[in-house]
Amino acid sequence: MLMALIDLRDISKTYHSGELAVPVLQNVSLSIEHGEFVALMGASGSGKTTLMNILGCLDRPSGGQHWLEGREVGQLSVDERALLRMQRIGFVFQTFNLLARTSALENVMLPLSYSAEHWSDAKARQRAQALLERMSLADRLHHEPARLSGGQQQRVAIARALINRPALLLADEPTGNLDSNTSDDVLQIFQRLNAEEGVTILLVTHDAAVARYARRVIRIRDGRIEAEGPGAASPKTQVVLAPTTVSPREDQSGAGEPAGRFRGALHTALGGLRRNVLRAALTTLGIVIGVSAVIAMMELGRGSSSAIQRSIASLGANNLLVLPGTAASGGVSFGAGTVLTLTPEDSEAIASQSSAVRAVAPIVRARTQVIYRDRNWVPIYIYGTTPAYLDIREWGLAEGDSFTERDVRNASKVCVIGQRLVRELFQGESPLEQEIRVENVSFKVIGVLSRKGANMMGIDQDDVLLAPWTTIKFRVTGSSLANPNQSASATAASGSGTSQPANTLSQLYPNVESNLYPPPPTNQATGTPLPVRFINVDQISVAARSTGQIPAAIDQITEILRERHRIHGDEPEDFSVRDMAEMTKALSTTTDMVTKLLLAVALISLVVGGVGIMNIMLVSVTERTREIGLRMAVGARRRNILQQFLLESVLLCFCGGIAGILLGRGVSHLITAVLQWPTELSLDAIIAAFAVSVTVGIVFGYYPAWKASRLDPITALRYE
Repeated sequence: MLMALIDLRDISKTYHSGELAVPVLQNVSLSIEHGEFVALMGASGSGKTTLMNILGCLDRPSGGQHWLEGREVGQLSVDERALLRMQRIGFVFQTFNLLARTSALENVMLPLSYSAEHWSDAKARQRAQALLERMSLADRLHHEPARLSGGQQQRVAIARALINRPALLLADEPTGNLDSNTSDDVLQIFQRLNAEEGVTILLVTHDAAVARYARRVIRIRDGRIEAEGPGAASPKTQVVLAPTTVSPREDQSGAGEPAGRFRGALHTALGGLRRNVLRAALTTLGIVIGVSAVIAMMELGRGSSSAIQRSIASLGANNLLVLPGTAASGGVSFGAGTVLTLTPEDSEAIASQSSAVRAVAPIVRARTQVIYRDRNWVPIYIYGTTPAYLDIREWGLAEGDSFTERDVRNASKVCVIGQRLVRELFQGESPLEQEIRVENVSFKVIGVLSRKGANMMGIDQDDVLLAPWTTIKFRVTGSSLANPNQSASATAASGSGTSQPANTLSQLYPNVESNLYPPPPTNQATGTPLPVRFINVDQISVAARSTGQIPAAIDQITEILRERHRIHGDEPEDFSVRDMAEMTKALSTTTDMVTKLLLAVALISLVVGGVGIMNIMLVSVTERTREIGLRMAVGARRRNILQQFLLESVLLCFCGGIAGILLGRGVSHLITAVLQWPTELSLDAIIAAFAVSVTVGIVFGYYPAWKASRLDPITALRYE
């Protein structure tokens, strides 16, 4: 014996309004067989719509048992009931419940989005089109509901109800909003579906004329079944369909393959956004501003950091500076370099004995006038050094050659000059092979340094003259730098009251007594009676092999010089080592802090944009409550609704992220072009900003999506 399609046993339904209980259905028992066409007739408020909602698994009874195809529906979970609606039940509503700004074809295809069987887009369109053609709507496939008449909209709703081949079709006052002729057409469609395809139909109506189209009429009054009887239609042979149940495995498997489910959810989300493009665009504006601000600020900060790094590198990467000690008298310190403690031999010892050092160069400084013909200039730097200095400073030549170690040994009168000297002295002429005079000593220009620019302090590094240290030491200064400007009169030398005699053309080579062992200044002899035993240099420039080896280089240099200078135990050192990396680290830390501050400000914009998205999505959930109810009625489970609204939020942020990246890059280029501020492409910032924007979509979109998925389908369908 075949079981009934529907079997109700003592069904009751009571609504509660505060402490007031309102009974709607009372002990309703009812059986409907496969293939029947039943009209459920009653006056308004009799409980017929509530009974239909229970039969359609949209609502739960307060008491009794509801069996559908041999399965007790009351024991099913929310998602199992949704799956049952999708597979076995179709709904035709009095108010049509079609999605606005969506074509008739897409409205009919809606239940297939939640089908357990994966439908390709082409196959789904083909089936929906065939149903609409059966409903005489072949020329209205792409019309939106606003462009369809009431009868045409109801035919679209019928086609939508049939798209999943349901065993039970529930029609709630399907002719209530139609004229009499259109009502007859719709009711005749129901008759054909029942007669030709064996679809079981339950027609809810209060109109006896409509009920006559059914083969069986059930009258309900005040929540009780009052009477049953045959309809006016002629009897027919019932078509019995095989019972189909919903297995737990089907419920767990979801709507087809993961890729297919995702494509379906993505298509649904895009459709939801497309129906209100302007609002979607305005919603993404906060994300666009936030992402563009993050990218622009990060690229600006990175450009500034790179500019600082280049400025530091122009001083010489991984540089160390060894300075001589300090003299003191009567508790007064005379500053660095007032004790002549560094020698060229110290430089050679560091180069040969320190494994962490890449290059070493002694430096003798001078400050005097440089003359070429009738033009003169006092450069900021006149350095006597070795060819290794250019390696330490990573400084190339624009033209010509550098002096050699042989020039250093021979105290050759050759030099290399910077771009500022070229501009000031030669004014467009080639300086190569030209003769210039420094303290009446003629130097041949053999090379021109490449442009270096200003350093971090704003001092022009191109205002420089480099020559062999022996030439500067013995031919120009004759001693360590004691006068800030040696082009001034020798009688202006300060300090002890003694002065260094100026070199003249007749004294190009100082004698051994006065230069190899020069007498110490009075303040040195008085305050620190240390005899000068060697030729001194003003400082030693050192390049470590890498930034990581700077600490090792400092330790090795200190050990070497303490041993050479015979400094024992806790005796103070007569030299100091200055680490340029500390300056680099300090500036880099400052730059990073400013960049992070800018990033934090920009991220606030992203959070504000996320709050805006949450607000709009909550509004969207409220506005689309009836749509959510409709989707649940045609088979959407909670996770389907959650996925749809969450995907909409993520898509908004995704599109906002793309637009923000383009805008941020544009702003970065604009800053460089207009303000001449350095900027640098930051792929990390782009990836991070994009990832954060999508994360914002997930975080701030989840609650509205969750709220939408928790709506009750009956409450949602009744929402005004």
